[in-house]
Amino acid sequence: MTSPTRDDSVSDGPPVGAVLDRVRAREFHPLDETSFTIDRTVAEHGIADLADEDWRVRLLAVRDLVRGGDDATADIAAGLRDDDVQVRYVCATALGVLRARSAVDALERVVREDPDPLARSQAIVALGRIGADESLALLRDRLAADDSKDVRHQAELAVDRIEKGAVAEPELAAAFRALDPEAFGRVTVGESAPAFELPDTDGRTWDLEDAVGGDGDGWTVLIWVFADWCPVCHREFDELIELREELADANVTVATVECHEAYRGRVMVGQELEPEYWFADEPFAETYTDRIWWPHLIDRAGAVGAAYGVDPMAYAVHAEYINRPATVVIDPEGTVRFAYYGTFWGDRPSVEETLEMIRTETFAFEHPERRSSPAE
Repeated sequence: MTSPTRDDSVSDGPPVGAVLDRVRAREFHPLDETSFTIDRTVAEHGIADLADEDWRVRLLAVRDLVRGGDDATADIAAGLRDDDVQVRYVCATALGVLRARSAVDALERVVREDPDPLARSQAIVALGRIGADESLALLRDRLAADDSKDVRHQAELAVDRIEKGAVAEPELAAAFRALDPEAFGRVTVGESAPAFELPDTDGRTWDLEDAVGGDGDGWTVLIWVFADWCPVCHREFDELIELREELADANVTVATVECHEAYRGRVMVGQELEPEYWFADEPFAETYTDRIWWPHLIDRAGAVGAAYGVDPMAYAVHAEYINRPATVVIDPEGTVRFAYYGTFWGDRPSVEETLEMIRTETFAFEHPERRSSPAE
């Protein structure tokens, strides 16, 4: 699956004002003081309603801003002063994807002055994507002194990628521009899994059709993870390592999927820096990085995730909008046998539970703390 390339200076998106008006008009689920999404109906972390479209509004807003190209960057940067934090968030995201160096001063102001860690965090991500070496002193200051651990973490990553010259790859902008809402959906049990191919963190192409074809009797498990700051995701990685032989004996192929660009995916699997995680007792690089045996796939802009129904940019965790946790099991004929979409950060079957479902071919799971809307 390839994305078209184009000249960033060419604008083919709607007016920036119209895009931001769509964001302002949306009543998003609120965030708590730690930038975690709170379901407005059930008043708990997460979003219970799988039909909620907060993610779609954000994702398509970023797409349309990126489609505006260089001609739109001044207007997008002006949106960083908007009263609505969601507007500031999508503007910072788009500026980073566009690698808009002309917006560095405006992004730095957000990092220094914005009261919301959600906006500060994304402005820092943008500076890292741009490769703003002139911002290193500010980012190091925020790494040392910001009152949000999430902002400090993004500052650590931004400093590393700027020092390495690991700017956002052109494929990231191309993936956002190519997003097609007609392809968005949710896979259905009993139907064929949508074909796709994605790069892994080593740049190799992984093709679902190859995994399913195999020797004709293997199963495929797709697990969408959040980001490197996710302790649940790292626990799942530990499980995959521990169960490697059992999964092989059951003829199960596994791929994890992350809706980020290459640098962020490489951080997840320990191929870049080793961040100072607040939830880890010892460095992951020393405990399991060399033992990761499955492909970790890079789903830029969440294009495949949107087709599979994991809702990229569904809700905020650690000051970053991410996808729903999702696990999809595909049988040897390429038919979806299990598709589970979580309602909060820890809501999905463990790897061991997924393996047991495959062994018994009994696919039923509901997390004991799963969120439920009153209508359900």
